[in-house]
Amino acid sequence: MNKTAGLLLAGGVGSRLGVLASLRTKPAVPFGGIYRIIDFALSNAANSGIDHLGILTQYKPLSLMDHIGVGKDWGYGSRLRSLKILPPRTGEKDSDWYKGTADAVRQNMEYVTQNPDCDTLVILSGDHIYQMDYREIVAFHKARGAKLTLATREVAIEDAHHFGIAKVNSENKIVEWAEKPRKPKSTLASMGIYVFSIDFIKEAFREIKGTDFGMDIIPWACELGHAYAFPFSGYWRDVGTLKSYWSANIDLLDANSGLHLEDWKIYTNSRDDTRLGDRPPSFVGRDCEVKNSVVSQGCEINGCIENSIISPGVTVQHGASIKNSIIMDACTIGADAQLDRVILDKNVTIGDGVSIGEGTDDVLNREYPDFLESGISIVGKGSHVPGKCRIGKHCIIKPFTPTSSFQSNTIEGGETVGAVPHEYST
Repeated sequence: MNKTAGLLLAGGVGSRLGVLASLRTKPAVPFGGIYRIIDFALSNAANSGIDHLGILTQYKPLSLMDHIGVGKDWGYGSRLRSLKILPPRTGEKDSDWYKGTADAVRQNMEYVTQNPDCDTLVILSGDHIYQMDYREIVAFHKARGAKLTLATREVAIEDAHHFGIAKVNSENKIVEWAEKPRKPKSTLASMGIYVFSIDFIKEAFREIKGTDFGMDIIPWACELGHAYAFPFSGYWRDVGTLKSYWSANIDLLDANSGLHLEDWKIYTNSRDDTRLGDRPPSFVGRDCEVKNSVVSQGCEINGCIENSIISPGVTVQHGASIKNSIIMDACTIGADAQLDRVILDKNVTIGDGVSIGEGTDDVLNREYPDFLESGISIVGKGSHVPGKCRIGKHCIIKPFTPTSSFQSNTIEGGETVGAVPHEYST
């Protein structure tokens, strides 16, 4: 891998994650209690021996840049292993805001080619949850003399239209490609992981003026007969929707999901919130119950937790019940509150006696009908839900919503509370 460079695309807007991505880029969204989504691709790169990695940022990058720093938590930041943040260089000749995945890489080829011995480029996406040794796909690529190799896996036919879809021959050469087809002819989906031979990607940028890999570069490579599909069968999930994000978090609690963090180390910056300093061990009260859940450090649990992810610094008061939910850092859940299928962003306060997740889930959110399903409700960062409030399913509380914004103690299923937030970091 000493001849392999890496670029990690981490500028995604993440619009389908709704309020979770309204204040931060999608790869910076917290995940699994102590992680952020980007930690998985970053850790995969570190574990795979990619010694020089560029992180391409664009949309609301501040929290992501604070989280990564120079990469010391992933083993980077030394003379032998370097990590560099690569934002758009607006105002420079031949540079502008990144117009697509291929355009972002094209603008940073100088970083890739600064090592004259480099012959291979691995391009990664920063918004997927998976564990993968990239040495295997690089070896596959070189053994076949490929110019371009895509990591692929089978997906359900009803989901195939969300992905780039490949058809392959017996040698795994891609013979047909369609980017997000309305009527997929295959269920072999691209995972957004590309391995390019350096000479070939230089040629591609000379010949193709398009800005996107899936729409422009990959079809051209397939027509030339130079593209191969690397089959991957391990756990992988695109957490581009609130349902898939919720499901991936809950997969951490399922021993049979295939997501096993003990088998392939995932690193993170545990010092993200320096205001709280080093957190103490968590406290669980005598009469409490914690079933099939993750409880991170620095929590105080005096209620019942079931099938949920509890992030650092969370306080759960007496009589509260949390089921099938994701609770992010420093939230406070009031006494006798009842939460079921709820995502709370950071620093949310839930008043005493609040109920979220009541009723049926047959009413979609009226303002954002495509965001929520499966009965999930979400409360944005820094919001305060007043005591005794009853909130149905598929409800959205926007970030930094104060108690004064709740005009009633009953929020029917599918309703949205709060205004568009100001520009806040993390």
